[in-house]
Amino acid sequence: MEDSVDQHVARWAGFWKNEPAFAPEVEGVLTRMKYIQRWIDRADLAIFNDGFTVQDYKTLHVLMVQPWPTEATPAQLAEAANVTRAAMTSRLDRLDEAGLITRQMDGADRRRVIVRPTQKGREMWSNYIFKGMAVDQRALAALTHEELTQLNGLLRKVLLALEE
Repeated sequence: MEDSVDQHVARWAGFWKNEPAFAPEVEGVLTRMKYIQRWIDRADLAIFNDGFTVQDYKTLHVLMVQPWPTEATPAQLAEAANVTRAAMTSRLDRLDEAGLITRQMDGADRRRVIVRPTQKGREMWSNYIFKGMAVDQRALAALTHEELTQLNGLLRKVLLALEE
């Protein structure tokens, strides 16, 4: 059975038929990985409502995964979220206005601001992380547990080689 990527690879294989650098299997794997991630991204977007955005969730997420006691500075959050400090400030403003975080001056250094989730923020993050897990599981539902284990091993092998 063929999928849309098979058609894509066949078109490129025809175009690059005399080019030894073109590797159809590599093209197929990478394109499928992109398509799967795009499907997940779109499905993730569909779960957000009530004015709560993907950016809000990602900001809460980088805060919630901090080591106990689940607090961080805006600069640490910007680094973890891979956004500028200015962008993080805007995100934190939204979360603060929504009552999902608090920002307090550090008692030891008044120049430093500490961000912490509120109970409402923890509940919001918890609600959406489980919705996201359901999306991820739906994306990979065609695979058995054994196939997922095998796929994890293969992807780990690739990542370890890239991290060398």
